[in-house]
Amino acid sequence: MVEAAKIVENEAHPDVIDLNFGCPVKKVAGKGAGAGMLRNVPLLLDITDKVVKAVNTPVTVKTRLGWDVPTMMDASLTIPGADHRPFIVELAERLQDRGISALTIHGRTRSQMYTGDADWTLIGEVKNNPKMHIPIIGNGDIKTLEDADNAFDKYGVDAVMIGRATFGQPWIFSKTPLTLDEKIDVLEEQLRINVERIDEYRGIIHTRRHLASSPVFKGIPDFRQTRIAMLRADKYDDLMAILEECRERVRAPQPPKGE
Repeated sequence: MVEAAKIVENEAHPDVIDLNFGCPVKKVAGKGAGAGMLRNVPLLLDITDKVVKAVNTPVTVKTRLGWDVPTMMDASLTIPGADHRPFIVELAERLQDRGISALTIHGRTRSQMYTGDADWTLIGEVKNNPKMHIPIIGNGDIKTLEDADNAFDKYGVDAVMIGRATFGQPWIFSKTPLTLDEKIDVLEEQLRINVERIDEYRGIIHTRRHLASSPVFKGIPDFRQTRIAMLRADKYDDLMAILEECRERVRAPQPPKGE
């Protein structure tokens, strides 16, 4: 991890280096990485400490509420010497002590994956802990501007992180409403940028599932086959042609339901 952080710092010159202790997918967490680190807190803290000391770039951390019990009150079960407080409250203090510059918390445990509702009360408890002085970033179920405003107002977080809600609708960050035409323009720009920055094959692989999940195309009759074509496309021109076809179908007046 130290070697990787040094390479990133020297080659990419990033604004921050983020340690992801929150990824819940089996192939990652099952090997002890990502959210799997929550079952080995001493190692998690040791990695954080060594990375912070090894680089000049600010180091941040993303994690979850815990491994399997979101309101576990006995943090000492997994954090040696911990008080009897919620796991994430204790972990946040320990991470801050290791010198991280900010902490992002996803309001679910690893076992929850992405099911149920994110628990923002524990995120708020970390933020409102008088011992905490680093920025706390909340994550989980932020889908609209109203959701973000509520997170700021109710829980006092310094920022919010948005992930799944951006799939197929990167304009979610725009304060100005976009027309359907403008939204398809954005999707085409997303595809074009990814192909230019990576390469045609990988740029398409990275983008096509986002396009296929876009709510812009909801309501288009018999869209299933078009979605399959999107997910199978491996040429830039082919995928752009599908998007242009969708543009025309979105523009076309739809027959009243029942006809």
